Amino acid sequence: MEYVEVEQAVNAPGLRLVLTAGVPGPWGEAAKSLFEYKGLEYLPVRQRGGGENAALMAWTGQSSAPVAVFEDLPPVCHWLDLLHLAERLAPTPALLPADPAQRAEVLGLSALIAGVDGFGWQRRLQLFVPGMALAEPPESIVRMAGKYGWSEQAAAQADQRMAAIAGLLYERLAAQEAAGNPWLVGEGVTAVDFYWANFVGMVLPLPPEVNPMPDYLRGMYASGAEKTTRWLTPRLLAHRDSMYREHIRLPMDF
Repeated sequence: MEYVEVEQAVNAPGLRLVLTAGVPGPWGEAAKSLFEYKGLEYLPVRQRGGGENAALMAWTGQSSAPVAVFEDLPPVCHWLDLLHLAERLAPTPALLPADPAQRAEVLGLSALIAGVDGFGWQRRLQLFVPGMALAEPPESIVRMAGKYGWSEQAAAQADQRMAAIAGLLYERLAAQEAAGNPWLVGEGVTAVDFYWANFVGMVLPLPPEVNPMPDYLRGMYASGAEKTTRWLTPRLLAHRDSMYREHIRLPMDF
C-alpha cells in the first residue's frame, strides 16, 4: 500500500485513514474493509507501529492507528466511531440493521470482538508476553503494554476470555445456519461479520499467498497456536473464509 506521511495528509481533502504501515493489524484491516465494502475511497496515512508518532499525535490526538479524518470533522479512532463514520458517509449498503434488536445484537457482538477487553484486546495482551518477559523489554513494547493494561495476570486470563467469545460466536453461527442464514446476525452481512473475519488473523493469519506479512510478524501472530486455535472450529473458520471470498479484498495490502 502506498502511504503518505502525516504532514502531507493534514491538508488533504476527503477521507484520510491512518494505518500501521506494513502490519495487518485487525483494527485497521477492519476499518479498511468497512470503508471498501461501502465504496468509500480513502487516503492511506502512515503510522509507525510502536513509535512515538509525534506528528500524528499533534494532528489527531492519537499515536496509534487506525484513525480516520473526513474533511474538517474531528478525528475518530474508536472502532464504533469508525463504523458510524462509514455508515454516515455511505448509508448503503448498510452494515447496521434497521431493526433495533438486531442492531443491538450486531453492536454487542462487535464490541466483544473489537472493543475493550474483547477478543482482539485479549489476544494483544498475549502477544506482549514474550517481549515483556525479556530482562530488558524494548521501549516500544513497554509503551504499548502500559497503554493497554498489560499484566502477567491479565495475559494469563486472556485465553479463557477469548475462548468464551469464540464459543458464543460459534453458537450464533450454528443457530443462524439452522435458520438458513450464513451470517452472524439477520439475513445479510453486517459489521460483526467483518470484525470477526479480520480479527481471526490475530490467531490464525491467512496464508502467505494472500497475506504477505513479514515472517517475524506471522510467527508472533501465530504464537501459542496449539493452544489458542483449539476453539477455532471449522464453522468459525468457514465464516472467515466466506467473508474474504465474497466481501473483503484479497490479497491483503498493508
